[in-house]
Amino acid sequence: MALIETVYAQASLNLKQPDTIKITDLGQLISALVGTTLIIAALLAFLYLVLGGIKWITSGGDKAGMEEARNKITHAIVGLIIVGSAWAIMTLVQNFLGVQIIGGSINFPKPY
Repeated sequence: MALIETVYAQASLNLKQPDTIKITDLGQLISALVGTTLIIAALLAFLYLVLGGIKWITSGGDKAGMEEARNKITHAIVGLIIVGSAWAIMTLVQNFLGVQIIGGSINFPKPY
């Protein structure tokens, strides 16, 4: 009975892509990440806007509480404007350069 077994360093490891994920190239991955990031950012900005409104309502006339709520609402609106501007800029880049970033794939040249 041997205490030490033989170890093979060049074992093949085959990783299979899950069936639910249909990303086959880098362009689709970038497109999915950009779209998901924009959606998450918009939802977070909207949530921040709602929290600012709740803070405003529950401040009870306290000047410091109302100022904090006003700042929170202002920051949420600026965040929504930034997210909307990012989406608009990406759409313009798609149209002018003919590259599809959102909702498509990027075709990279293949080396010969």
